[in-house]
Amino acid sequence: MDQKTRAALVKELVSLLTEANAHVTFEQACADVPTALLNERAPGLPYTIWQLAEHLRIAQLDILEFSRNPAHKSPEWPVGYWPAPDATTDEAGWQATLAAIRHDQDEFVALLHDESVDLLEPFAHGTGQTLLREAMLIADHNAYHTGQIILLRRLLHNWE
Repeated sequence: MDQKTRAALVKELVSLLTEANAHVTFEQACADVPTALLNERAPGLPYTIWQLAEHLRIAQLDILEFSRNPAHKSPEWPVGYWPAPDATTDEAGWQATLAAIRHDQDEFVALLHDESVDLLEPFAHGTGQTLLREAMLIADHNAYHTGQIILLRRLLHNWE
């Protein structure tokens, strides 16, 4: 792939990962959540706003580490990708989750910008995964759970 094509593709991937485009960003979905609602469940839902964000953090970190570290070992599925069903957090824990998500997203974007990494070359340690595929996986997974956070906020009467 020539440099111009790579640069255009990276620009689009970064936009997909960081901008609103067709829906609100993760940051917008998580802005101004009252601390009292972080650990609340809506009837019929098995998770809280914080548990959804923490799941997103764990999965994004796993994808980042898989993409840059051939020795990385993924958590056990599914238990390793979710906090315990009864796990709760406080405002400091919520802010730590959000900061970690931002940090890991920045690290993944930096990996995309690393011109020594071929976006289309399958990882030697994977089963055909490429950095392009992992970028789209993060974007898709994050969008899915961002929608769930908004839905949960609506059910808790905290979203317009």
